[in-house]
Amino acid sequence: MISGCRPQAQNLTCLTRALLATTPTSPPPSFVLEANIDVYALCRQRRFHEAFDRGLHLRSLDAARCLHSHLVSSHSNIPTTLFNRLIDLYCKCGRLPDAYRVFSEMPHKDTCSFNTLMAGYSAVGNIAEARRLFDEIPVRDHFSWSSIIACYTRHGSPFESLDLYRRMHQEMRGGFLNCSNKFTASSALAASTAILSYRHGREIHCHIVRAGFESDAVVWSALADMYSKCGSIKHARQVFDLSSDRDVVSWTAMIGRYCDAGMRKEGLKLFSRMMQMGVLPNDFTYACVLDACSELAAEGLGRQVHNHMIRVGFDPSSFAASTILHMYSKCGNIEKAKLIFERMPLPDLVSWTSLISGLAQNGHPTEALHYYELLLESGMKPDHVTFVGVLSACAHGGLIDKGLAIFHSIKEKFKLKHTSDQYSCIVDLLSRAGRFQEVEEIINEMTMKPDKFLWASLLGGCRIHKNINMAKQAAEALLEIEPENAATYVTFANIYASAGMWDEVELIRQTMDHKGVVKKPGSSWIEIRGKVHMFLVGDASHPDAKKIYALLEKLQIKMKELGYVPDMNYVLHDVDEEQKEHTLSYHSEKLAVAFGIIATPSGTIIKVFKNLRICGDCHTAFKFISRIMERMIIVRDSNRFHKFRYGICTCGDYW
Repeated sequence: MISGCRPQAQNLTCLTRALLATTPTSPPPSFVLEANIDVYALCRQRRFHEAFDRGLHLRSLDAARCLHSHLVSSHSNIPTTLFNRLIDLYCKCGRLPDAYRVFSEMPHKDTCSFNTLMAGYSAVGNIAEARRLFDEIPVRDHFSWSSIIACYTRHGSPFESLDLYRRMHQEMRGGFLNCSNKFTASSALAASTAILSYRHGREIHCHIVRAGFESDAVVWSALADMYSKCGSIKHARQVFDLSSDRDVVSWTAMIGRYCDAGMRKEGLKLFSRMMQMGVLPNDFTYACVLDACSELAAEGLGRQVHNHMIRVGFDPSSFAASTILHMYSKCGNIEKAKLIFERMPLPDLVSWTSLISGLAQNGHPTEALHYYELLLESGMKPDHVTFVGVLSACAHGGLIDKGLAIFHSIKEKFKLKHTSDQYSCIVDLLSRAGRFQEVEEIINEMTMKPDKFLWASLLGGCRIHKNINMAKQAAEALLEIEPENAATYVTFANIYASAGMWDEVELIRQTMDHKGVVKKPGSSWIEIRGKVHMFLVGDASHPDAKKIYALLEKLQIKMKELGYVPDMNYVLHDVDEEQKEHTLSYHSEKLAVAFGIIATPSGTIIKVFKNLRICGDCHTAFKFISRIMERMIIVRDSNRFHKFRYGICTCGDYW
């Protein structure tokens, strides 16, 4: 409770005494004149309800004081409803102490009096005072329960909210007032969602069905949201399918739930159904679908969505336009992304950042820095995300001095605090260059605890330079954060393997077996004429497997004639050289590229996607293959794009 709000019994507060000094017949005080004279005039005419309507519209504290003055000085019986409206007006003006004084001095209080003041305390997060008033209400109605349950949910106390919801239903079963309504149910569902309690959510769903308001759009949306966030996207879809009032908002929300659950293909299928049903997408729908296309690298579908947006007409300055740019850059079509950007009348910071990050990922670090300079010249101030894109460009391009200068400018010039992502970028930049002493200095000076991304960046740099001692430090820190992450074990084993320390490699493999850690299989895929073809290492299940393997054998001979030497460091087994070479020859990305060559006409660009980082031997091989077959080969791995043409990669072999 706010201190000093409780008055002595039967005594007028100082504020009320001051207000009583102004009678309805005296000239209006100066504060009323300054606010709105019409409220004062309505009060003098005793048209209080109209005066309250005006005061609530203006949210005017002066109007509230004027009304208070006329009410307390009136000699007739003033209805309780007017005092309740005065409490509401004070609350909406942010004057809870005055609202409480009115409540305390009221000659008669009803349930609405308690509810109104309780809602005021709830709005500012004073849960203790809201609960005290709730407990004092003589007869609670639906608003009483809804308000207190919503208060606990909104202000981070979901367990208390669910306890009250259960208590409400116990009173209902005991013959008390039926208080359940759609607002109460929605608040309780939000509480279940906050604690990811599927059991509580199902229980509330049953109450909703019994109460008969399951057709309400707000309740239905809260139900679907609860199920999806509690891990049951199947039930969320069932709720969506049963909904009788599905507008573009509900369709978009369901598509977004699929995407958030990592089920982007299902989300895109639902989008297609939405279009078939004749529901016109909005900017949020387009943004959601284009993001899904970005993650799936489905440029063909993304291009169709883009064309549809052009046909129906969309605002090129909207945030949906930024997602188009992002989609093309994530799909490796950076030229199209640049074209979209250049056509924007007034690109916002999100668009600038998307382009800079896209250029960095697509192997154009110098151009990314050029656009960063243009951003500064435009007068727009970069944010934390922008700097991550710029620092990534420096890391991908090996621009050490430039990267360090930008990193220090974040704090010194732009007066921003460094984020964990920015620290990860600068560690990535320095460790790739082998400047491990500077890495140690930066880590020691950090004001926050290094996260898994920073340690992973350091481990990657140690792999390049075979720095076993620092690799141990990074691996130990990573395994402390994520003890079940197989990538850490594999990378560390790779470092040992490259140094010929096979006993240590075997020890890591045994540790993984003992802890049940399973290596994520490397997979690559390519889309040909709308169909996605997936490959694993040594995969012979594809219908064209014989043709694929025959082509790789021919390419292997031609590559060796041109100077290709298989890099055995990428084989994590102590086997003979012939077996190592055989293993390297049939990595998933090589199989996907070979199939792309077979399945497309001469000169067609081959675009392959991989779930892990590209193997170093495959990177070398693709430079030779692009030269032999006179094809551009694009590989998007988990970190960036590699574009091979005429025996050269856009990364400049710095990755």
